[in-house]
Amino acid sequence: MSDVADWWRTDIIDMAPGKIRLRGQPIETLIGNVSFPQMIWLMLRGDLPGTGQAALFEAALVAAVDHGPQAPSIAAARMAVTCGLPLNNAMASAVNMLGDVHGGAGEQAIELYRMIDETGGPDATEAAVGRWQSDRGAFIPGFGHRFHKPVDPRAPRLLALVDQAVDDGVCDGRFAAIGRAIEATLASQKGKPVPMNIDGATAVIYAELGFDPPLARGLFCLSRSVGILAHAWEQRQQGGRNKGPTPPAYRWAYGGPNPIDEGDG
Repeated sequence: MSDVADWWRTDIIDMAPGKIRLRGQPIETLIGNVSFPQMIWLMLRGDLPGTGQAALFEAALVAAVDHGPQAPSIAAARMAVTCGLPLNNAMASAVNMLGDVHGGAGEQAIELYRMIDETGGPDATEAAVGRWQSDRGAFIPGFGHRFHKPVDPRAPRLLALVDQAVDDGVCDGRFAAIGRAIEATLASQKGKPVPMNIDGATAVIYAELGFDPPLARGLFCLSRSVGILAHAWEQRQQGGRNKGPTPPAYRWAYGGPNPIDEGDG
């Protein structure tokens, strides 16, 4: 039996007939007494957050729930529904699109923030940004936005909540300072503002709260799953069948030999 029992080993859940304990706490004492964000924290970290930590954590989760059907993951969920997939399959299709390019910037931003923090803090920002660009490419994760110009409206609100949390003693604000230092460095490089976006702002919060970089991507998936579910359900109510990424009347750009002339019979 020990060989079987030790096949999986976990500190997360202990369960026996009629008993469930999560991180050592009976499920019946958690139900009705902790919020869903607090439960996420407990499962990931092993303890319950303080009131201020929970509020800041929840704000980051709320901010990233949706960005409309122009986001590839949301579009994928809606297309999946029109192909006859149930909601769980539509959600899985969408979440599976959240990779390094679409969904991974928060994780990468925390990696950059921590690199700066470990090499001198805000004063080391310019050198760290240069090293990042040399090693990993010109794109700086968490800054600038292809749609929201000049400012992503979510970022200033989240940073204001971080500032309040610093005043309340919830966090120390050093990652917020690093994020702002990156903004200043990029503005100096580009000759124009390159403001923090949602990924950079939520990364500030997750870094301030002590989450490791890979968890930023997992938390983004949890957050965005809310929007994915809402869009999948809405599409199911609207109907539609086999909807692709563009209406049928629009054709893709063809670059191969012998293109078909629209006048061909």
